[in-house]
Amino acid sequence: MSLVCVLNGPNLNRLGQRQPEIYGTESLDQIITQLHARAEALGLALDARQSNHEGHLVDWLHEAGDRGALAVILNAGALAHSSIALRDAILSISTPVIEVHLSNPAAREGFRHQSHIAPVAWGVIQGFGGLSYMLALDAAASLRQGAAR
Repeated sequence: MSLVCVLNGPNLNRLGQRQPEIYGTESLDQIITQLHARAEALGLALDARQSNHEGHLVDWLHEAGDRGALAVILNAGALAHSSIALRDAILSISTPVIEVHLSNPAAREGFRHQSHIAPVAWGVIQGFGGLSYMLALDAAASLRQGAAR
């Protein structure tokens, strides 16, 4: 069974409580529960994690590559706009990374307009709330059929 890793960065453990007008009312646990059900229907194994620490995300990206994951779905939160370390970690693995954002960063503050991850990601899905994760999981599943980048 193909493995998809879902990695969540800083403050995503606060979903449902933090700025619901931007991020919605679903908790990360609710989103992950839905992802597990969808992954099962797609015949995928899912490993979902969250950390407020950049180094954990770097280590988990390396681990996903070493485990031969089909894909990584990465919501790095604000680290997408500031972390060269995450960009370098993505470049160090051959596993496709799909960047996800709940909100649309291009419609927000100027400092959120540039992602260091997007240029090295297989693709980016943003602005659809929790559905962004589902769309990313469907995109990851398409990799089994050799979807073009």
